[in-house]
Amino acid sequence: MVEKVYETTTKHEEKVAQLPHDSEERSAQNDYIFGAGQSRRIHAELFKVIDSSDVVVQVLDARDPMGTRSAYIENYLRTEKSHKHLVFVLNKCDLIPTWVTKGWIIQLSSEYPTLAFHASINKSFGKGALINLLRQFARLHADKKQISVGFIGYPNVGKSSIINTLKHKKCCKVAPLAGETKVWQYVALFRRVNLIDCPGIVSNTSDSNADMLCKGVVRLELVPNPSQYIQAVLDKVKPKYLTQAYKVEGWSDGVDFLSLICKKTGKLLKKEKSTDCDSALIPLL
Repeated sequence: MVEKVYETTTKHEEKVAQLPHDSEERSAQNDYIFGAGQSRRIHAELFKVIDSSDVVVQVLDARDPMGTRSAYIENYLRTEKSHKHLVFVLNKCDLIPTWVTKGWIIQLSSEYPTLAFHASINKSFGKGALINLLRQFARLHADKKQISVGFIGYPNVGKSSIINTLKHKKCCKVAPLAGETKVWQYVALFRRVNLIDCPGIVSNTSDSNADMLCKGVVRLELVPNPSQYIQAVLDKVKPKYLTQAYKVEGWSDGVDFLSLICKKTGKLLKKEKSTDCDSALIPLL
């Protein structure tokens, strides 16, 4: 296994050079904050995981499956690594209605095998189906002593949480923030199945700053003036659902919406006696 890893590390610089480049319009500060998951080091880690894996599991956020898919990686696997298996895992399906999950499963299954999943050590969903699928892949590769399964995807989609769920214990460091996994990590699941945790990767550099925030790629505490992006969030949700969730109504724009939430929740600045919009925005995003 170690020899296999060392043999693949020499190939990564050439692959990273072929990656799509960031837009030149972004400022240096934006490159630092909104460039999460796009560094050459992260892409090198990704290629190490792909080269070392027999099965590649792309973890998607059930709230935005198409937005967290990587067309670049899928095309790379289809053209350069066609012998490797690709599987979709629709994580966080507990955050959307069941009928929405069913619709995405039907749509995505027409392209690749797709499973719904809820990562939780104690109360998980889809764990048995995923384990059975990995065992089938192990039987398919009966000529190998072991197979490796790499988990890739956007930052904060739950790759490490899925591995912890399969192991039924905390073996990978997790956090509700993007970028917690820094390097790839091997975890033994069964005698013949190894799991590989990969840092989050963002290959779609055409996403706007608002899109990056909505996908949870960026750490909100690093973003200057985050309230400027609230309107992009409101545009994605129907007003009636916002009213049901936050018990406010009659707002004119994003800032007015935040002000109403601040007044309702008591988030006011003592000295100026004004609303603390930034504090109200954190749980919203």
